Amino acid sequence: MYSYDGRIRFSEADRDGYLRLEGLLDYFQDCSTFQSEDLGVGTTYLSELNLVWVLSSWQIVVDRYPRLGERVKIGTIPYEIKGCLGQRNFAMYDEAGERVACANSLWTLLNTTKMTPAKATPLMLEKYPMEEKLDMDYAPRKIAMPAAMEVKEEIKVKKYHLDTNNHVNNGQYVRMAMDFLPENAKVVQLRAEYKKQALLDDRIVPVVGIKDDVCAVALKDTDGATFANVEFTIRPQE
Repeated sequence: MYSYDGRIRFSEADRDGYLRLEGLLDYFQDCSTFQSEDLGVGTTYLSELNLVWVLSSWQIVVDRYPRLGERVKIGTIPYEIKGCLGQRNFAMYDEAGERVACANSLWTLLNTTKMTPAKATPLMLEKYPMEEKLDMDYAPRKIAMPAAMEVKEEIKVKKYHLDTNNHVNNGQYVRMAMDFLPENAKVVQLRAEYKKQALLDDRIVPVVGIKDDVCAVALKDTDGATFANVEFTIRPQE
């Protein structure tokens, strides 16, 4: 497992002093980026080949949220690359070595000139060390939206929503969706399914459904096509 050490910063903590969900997601994303950079198949390598890894789905399971100042270790395991698809696990551990959160993810390699799927290069296949995937309860990639949902006020894509690929970063979709969580809800699992890229000045229409312990948010364009589906499994705050 590739890993790096971190410490929960004030800027990453919520009002109760715990790591926010979007902060956890950022730690995981950074971990895979650091590994790719260290292996020589990172952003510069991909850019020279007009390639980019685009996230297709997330599943993040949280056992507990680390507190402000707590030292943590973040790790990632690439466990399969087949054609244009790559699959990765992530995990965060506390100082005692206990796992506090884990994740599964599916990525698609795209040719940015043709905007079509591309096969992983021989160098990628050589560099990424495949390992056994983590022991966790794997959920389906597809997210079923509830029947009863409510349309909310649309969101205009701003420059701060974009990443280095000039489309809305996957974490930003999660941040948008989190605005519709019930008050005092604690997220114990996040699932996100990405279908279409949103660009600067696009308008995103949130459609929200809440039933029992699930809050589902579909982020759509003005014609009804889906950018992303996000599902939160929630518990009341203790």
